Order: sequence, then C-alpha cells, then structure tokens
Amino acid sequence: MVRLLVLYGHPKDPEAFDRYYSEHHIPIAKCMKGLKKWTIGKVQGSEDGKPLPYYYVADLYMDSREDFDRLLASPEGQAAVADVPNYATGGVTFLYTNVEEVI
Repeated sequence: MVRLLVLYGHPKDPEAFDRYYSEHHIPIAKCMKGLKKWTIGKVQGSEDGKPLPYYYVADLYMDSREDFDRLLASPEGQAAVADVPNYATGGVTFLYTNVEEVI
C-alpha cells in the first residue's frame, strides 16, 4: 500500500481555507476513482503549545505508486491537483510513503 500524505501550511485565511476545501475541493477530488482510503484532518497543537508548521493534512491510499501516477494523470486527478493553488495559500507538500501496518 502507498500513501500520498498532503501537508498544508498555515493559510493566510484559515476560515476561507476550511470553507473552500469542504465546499469546492472535496467534491472535485471525490471524482477521482480508485482510492482505497482518504482521510483528512486539521492539525492539533503541539504538547508545549508551540505552533506546528502544518495546518491541515490529507492521507490518500492506493495499492502502488503507479496507481497514483495513473490517477493523477486522469482528467479527474488533474482537476484536483489544479485546484490546490485556489486555497493552499500557506503552501503544500506532497509526500509518498510505503505503508506497513504494525497493529
């Protein structure tokens, strides 16, 4: 299993980010077919109260990197990627990782 971890930096306007992501980006990204799992979440503060470098994360899962490459090359995948600059004013990092379940 391969995970695409999407790390969003702190947006200029968090309320606008939240609204756009839920009302516009999720419906666009839901058109992508073949994802095994997709989770999202707002980053909580650190134990010492210091701000963390990320505001929001998304985890997308597929069987292989090649599956991700095909998905993101599809019209639906290209639409989702092209939409990111519309709301990710704090920057975004995409990381692919191999996933091994421990528990």
